Parts: sequence; structure tokens; C-alpha cells
Amino acid sequence: MSDYIISCCSTMDLSAEHMKKRDIRYVCFSYELGGKSYKDDLGVTLPLSEFYKAMEEGADTKTSQVNVDEFLEYFDSLLKEGKDVLHVSFSSGLSGSYNSACIAAEQMREKYPERKLIVLDSLAASSGYGLLMDVVADKRDEGLGIDDLAKWVEDNKLRVHHWFFSTTLKYYIRGGRVSKTAGFFGGMLGICPLLHVDREGRLIPTEKIRTKKKVEQATVQKMLTYCDGGADYDQKCFISHSHCLEDAKAVRDMVEQACPKLKGKVLINEIGTVIGAHSGPGTVALFFFGKSRAEE
Repeated sequence: MSDYIISCCSTMDLSAEHMKKRDIRYVCFSYELGGKSYKDDLGVTLPLSEFYKAMEEGADTKTSQVNVDEFLEYFDSLLKEGKDVLHVSFSSGLSGSYNSACIAAEQMREKYPERKLIVLDSLAASSGYGLLMDVVADKRDEGLGIDDLAKWVEDNKLRVHHWFFSTTLKYYIRGGRVSKTAGFFGGMLGICPLLHVDREGRLIPTEKIRTKKKVEQATVQKMLTYCDGGADYDQKCFISHSHCLEDAKAVRDMVEQACPKLKGKVLINEIGTVIGAHSGPGTVALFFFGKSRAEE
């Protein structure tokens, strides 16, 4: 049993069962669907299939980050257990939650001066963030102390690569990121945007690729280009998707064929409500360890 708690935000896009099994605590973001408020509790209250079905039917979505007061309550509940806490926050390039966590942590350190509360910025998102946290749990289970583990996170977080593609421009148009005219012609041409998370933890468009099959192949090629060892990659690999499981399976099959030395099978997860509210249904993302994004 570890003498400290590892913690993150609900935007890691892993299942509640997975988080419980790995003994990783998490604080929930919030979202609105069709004017009704929910906690982003990994699909426990509202199944993700229902969330995406509502989006497809035109329901409006909004998301809310964890504020300082919510972090105060959350950290207090953990520190009351008499253990130190390592909290790895959702990317500061996508949310202000890291800043809120830091403010709350300062107050908690005054209330619990005998306890250690470390807050780090993951610079990661979705199941890339989840992949980082899963390996953090591995390191904890191997006996790494809280300070050494915090250093490991800082040394390795930019090694987590994120490659996303979307099979529809509908939700980019709805969110104002693509004009209606560009979206119309893009849809006619079968354009699938390919994006990645950069060194500052921001989601950046990189290419516009015609046809789903080609963007799936391009995504796997990015892995072969950037992952540790190329086709000899022998670490974990995660995929997440928003209501397009068959597309995720197609990418998984290509990855497992291209990288036969993977550590276990590729784990397929669902994109949660916070990321999904912006990407919409039809997004697939691939995550792996490789050379530091700081070098790109």
C-alpha cells in the first residue's frame, strides 16, 4: 500500500472501472447538455452513448472546469485520509484548471502543514492524459516515492504523443472553428482534419486529409514516425473515440499489426464529455510514448 495518493482530473478519458482498479482518484469537471447540468463522472450518471446521441440530435453542450472552491473541497477530502497527494492536472493549454488547482493547493498546505500536496501540469488530454496516469500508477506500484514520481512526470510528460482525427466537420462548424462554406466543401471532398497536442498542451490542426481510410493510415504512420523504437515499440498504447468504435478498432488493428511488440493490447477508451462536447461524435485519437514534444 502506497503512502501517498495519485490524483487527476476526469478529462483523462478512462473508464470508472479502470480508475478504480488502478487506484487513481479524480476530480470531476462539469458539463451541460440541452440546458441540464451534469458532473463529468466518466459516464456513470449519463452513459456516453446517450451523450453523443443527444449531440447528434442537435443538443447544445457547454463545459465547466473545476474551480478553486471545488478543488479545495476535493483536496481536503484526500488530505483528511492522512496521506500525501500527487495531483497531475489536465493540460493548462486547454483549461485553467491547473491554475485553480495550484491556488487551492496553496491554501490546503496551510491547513495541512504536515502533509505534502504536489500539483503538476500534465500538458496532456483525453486518453493521452490517461496513458500518462496509467504509467504513473505503474511507477507508484513499483515503489517509487512521491518526490521521485513527481520528477518522473516532469521528465516524461512531453513524451506522450496525441494524434486525433475527425470523420466529420459538422461539430467544427457548429463550434465556429470551421466556416460553413469551408465545411460544406470539406464535407463534399471527404476532408478529415488531423490534429495533435503540442509542447504547450494545446490542440493544433496539422493536416487536412481526404477520406477516412487515408487519415487512419496517416495517424498510424505518425506513431511509427514518433514512437520509441518505431515498429519495435514495446510500451503501452491507448486509443479513444467519440461514438465511432469501428473506426477506433480499425486504427487499433493497424497499430497492432505495425507494432507487434506492444506491451499488451491497445486499450480502446471512450472520449468523455468534456473533450467530446467540443469534438463531437466521429473523433478517434491515438496515444503513445515517443521522443519529447519539446523537440518538435
